Amino acid sequence: MEQLMRDFFLFLSKNKTLTKLAKRYGLRFGASRFVAGETIEQAAEVIKQLNKKGLAVTIDYLGEFVDNESEANEMADNSIEAIRAIGRERLNSQLSLKMTSMGLDISDELVMRNMRRILEAAKENGVFVTIDMEDYSRCQKTIDIFKQLKKEYDNVGTVLQAYLYRTEDDIEDLKDYHPNLRLVKGAYKESSEVAFPDKKDVDENFKKIIKMHLLNGNYTAVATHDDAIIEYTKQLVKEYNIPNDQFEFQMLYGIRPERQEQLAREGYTMRVYVPYGTDWYGYFMRRLAERPANVAFVLKGMFRK
Repeated sequence: MEQLMRDFFLFLSKNKTLTKLAKRYGLRFGASRFVAGETIEQAAEVIKQLNKKGLAVTIDYLGEFVDNESEANEMADNSIEAIRAIGRERLNSQLSLKMTSMGLDISDELVMRNMRRILEAAKENGVFVTIDMEDYSRCQKTIDIFKQLKKEYDNVGTVLQAYLYRTEDDIEDLKDYHPNLRLVKGAYKESSEVAFPDKKDVDENFKKIIKMHLLNGNYTAVATHDDAIIEYTKQLVKEYNIPNDQFEFQMLYGIRPERQEQLAREGYTMRVYVPYGTDWYGYFMRRLAERPANVAFVLKGMFRK
């Protein structure tokens, strides 16, 4: 039943008609739990409150189905606006983005132009930028572009997904770039030809790539809500005397906030992934797909008086 619900919400996340309707009618039906408003001003207020609690942030201007140059340029402009707000307000925040929203599916020239614009603004404002990983079909292209950008900029990292068979090889391939990587389990529906179908295998691979990347001496963001993975990481860094400034934990805004604050109190860097914007629908559906408890929360909110 849980897998059926996951597949259902992942299917809905790709519906362009529903995405347009969601843009029109705003943050309703519980989405505001996971999305920090529609404007950078609203998001900045959320970030300030998180920073006061000792939490670091990475902010993401949401965008789905960008299929023309004008929209891609607009998405890049919004990312630059967010970077300048981080600098102006002196927020403890980085920036995350998806390269499809920058024009990845349109042309190499467009996506590279927009990424360089963003990274130049980020360098001026002292902001680090993480390139989110998307589905398997875009994985190699994302890594290739990351490699090129890493040769030009120090303030850029990317994401690798534990559920893909290829990720162990990608860790090895990238190690000489000394990359700052966010390691995640993976949230897209992929074929068993390219991804581990069983959770236990994904978990074991997650542990393997965390250890590989840390022992390579590179900065590691462990993005998980799974206590078993968190405890594994704590024991690993203790065993190998890895300093706290070589890794961090990351979680999504609106999910397990008490655990986030606890990790920060324990002295770990705890970074919260904070999305905002009008194009929230696809992101929201993927959060519902991840945990049935999220669906129960939303339904309760919809019918509460």
